[in-house]
Amino acid sequence: MSLSEKLNSMVFCHVHGNNLVYNICWEDPRIDHQMLNLRPEDNVLVITSAGCNALDYILKGCNHVYAVDMNYRQNAVLELKKAAAKLLNYEDYWQLLGEGWHPDVDNLYKNTLRDAMPEEAQKFWDQKLYYFKNQKCPYYWHGTSGYFARWINWYLRHRGCKKTIQKLLDAKTVEEQREIYHNELEKKFWTKSLRWFLNRDTTLSMLGVPLSQRIQVEKQYNGKIALFMQDCLEAVLCELPIQDNYFWRVYVTGHYTKECCPEYLKEENFLKLKNGLADQVTTYTMSVEQFLRDNDVNISRFILLDHMDWLANNMFERLVGEWEAILMRATQDARIMWRSGGFRTDFLEKVEIDFGKGVKEKITDHFQMHDAETAELHKLDRVHTYGSFHVADLIR
Repeated sequence: MSLSEKLNSMVFCHVHGNNLVYNICWEDPRIDHQMLNLRPEDNVLVITSAGCNALDYILKGCNHVYAVDMNYRQNAVLELKKAAAKLLNYEDYWQLLGEGWHPDVDNLYKNTLRDAMPEEAQKFWDQKLYYFKNQKCPYYWHGTSGYFARWINWYLRHRGCKKTIQKLLDAKTVEEQREIYHNELEKKFWTKSLRWFLNRDTTLSMLGVPLSQRIQVEKQYNGKIALFMQDCLEAVLCELPIQDNYFWRVYVTGHYTKECCPEYLKEENFLKLKNGLADQVTTYTMSVEQFLRDNDVNISRFILLDHMDWLANNMFERLVGEWEAILMRATQDARIMWRSGGFRTDFLEKVEIDFGKGVKEKITDHFQMHDAETAELHKLDRVHTYGSFHVADLIR
């Protein structure tokens, strides 16, 4: 590993080891559900991130969701959402998590929410409750990805783009979006200074992009990761309807609307969570491998996000160990979903484990992939920041 690569890894580890990184989930559950086919008997393992999708999956109808994350701060966010659903009325729930701030958050937290959360989550929110105290700087502009969103909002104001962004959000058709983007936004927004900023290691670390993902993307884009980001943004704004894209809306406005928000924030789903579903989601602060080795539970749906990119580049033996643990707990009809910053995940072909025959075999030889379906669904991803989307059925 070169010196620059070592420095990049140090920055990434510092950011992820000392901060809340994701204040919302950046994976589109709508396309997930097209492939997960969740059933009442399914136990789901998901990397927590900000917990939005863990709640989404339980609302869709499965037995239990095990939310696992090595960063306790991410689990603290999910625990707050669970406690709020169980104990608040809908008006306070929406104000806190839909608007991203609450004028009486101190009282709500101290007298209602705090004691309903695990000690680890209490310690986090004891220090970070100010995330919800300022209407002008709401929760969704905190955490490292939130700081990036705050900077982008400053940049949009500086470039005189805020009215254009609101015009885009109000657009009724994709054709209207495309016209506004190309005629009013594109040249103002994509400056040399922005491209320079987006190419910085620190910026990418704030967004949760490890060196391994950057390398994969740069191979496809001749070293120009900002160009990849430009293509992603153009797909979001020029090819997909913006009206229900709550991912990008919340980052440029700081709040959701009741017409454009995650499922867990809708009133009918809030009531379902209050009436018992929230307790069917549990959090674990540990690695995926440790959870699977320490907990005797059969898992039929694994949602691994993009963390294998990082393991493959830095801790390959941990990646192998994780797949050994997956095999140990996977049901006969297990389905595994993951994303990648790259356009392929060729590193999985190097992972070999014993499938019970006394010899090691490639895990990819035991995959039934769904490449055609996932390629089409990937085009519809409202987030559109990943290079690829993959689903495999595990064959013994």
